[in-house]
Order: sequence, then C-alpha cells, then structure tokens
Amino acid sequence: MELSFKWDRMQALTAVEMYEVIQAREAVFVVEQQCAYQEADGADLHSWHLRVLADGAFAACARVVEPGVKFHEPSIGRVMTRREFRNRQLGRALVAEAIAFTEARYPGMGIRIGAQAHLQKFYASLGFQPVGEVYDEDGIAHIDMVKPAAAVPA
Repeated sequence: MELSFKWDRMQALTAVEMYEVIQAREAVFVVEQQCAYQEADGADLHSWHLRVLADGAFAACARVVEPGVKFHEPSIGRVMTRREFRNRQLGRALVAEAIAFTEARYPGMGIRIGAQAHLQKFYASLGFQPVGEVYDEDGIAHIDMVKPAAAVPA
C-alpha cells in the first residue's frame, strides 16, 4: 500500500476535499463514538490539515492547530482513520507525519494533545507524556499529553 501525505490550510482545500474530511470526522467522532458535539469548532480555520491517501484513496486525517488557539503550544487533533482502512498501521504513520510537520513548522515549542484516555499508551510510544488528570470531554475520557520540544539546532 502506497501512502501519500497531503498538507493544506483549510482555505486551500477544495469544497469537496473539506467536505470529505468533515464527513469522515463526523462518521468516527459523532456517529461511531455516539458523541454529540460541535465538530466544526472554529479551529479548522487556524489549522494545517493532513490527509493521508492510501493507493490514492482518502484513508485518514488529522489537523495541527496553530499555537495560541487551543493551547499555548501547537496541537495535533482530530486524528482518525476511516473504518475501511483500519488495522493497517495507518495511525502510527499519520501521527508520526503530524509530529514531524509540527516540529518543523513550530520548532522548540513542543506539542500538546487532548488524547482519548484509552490511547495514552499509543501516544506515549510516540514521545507524549501525560500532564494532569483524566477528564471528561463530551462523555469520553481524555487526558492532556505533551511531547517536549525537540532540540533546535544552533
């Protein structure tokens, strides 16, 4: 399976591409997880959007929200893989790409996420450390996690 990573600001996505992203996120976060919440939260306008294509088909996505919008640090969120592409290790490739992009675009800032608590070990394996306690967000247990800033070359 050939993966390609596409990064765009929302303004650069076509209406069809953004619709596809929002539809996929709602399918996972609202319908599958049975969580009624405001999916279009305003942060998309201040984000970089990552779409992963597997053999040319839209398979997964995430967004990197600019520092100062959700947290002091840049944040990675709305990480999801479409159902038909699960169990192919796309999640690890998706988050690794998002980390590399974020560290390159915002060097020395670290990265903060609001992770679903059951994914804490997954994110820890990618360098994130829990901060604070588990909390409820829209009926789902979450925990904030931070990946410390990578050393910035002198």
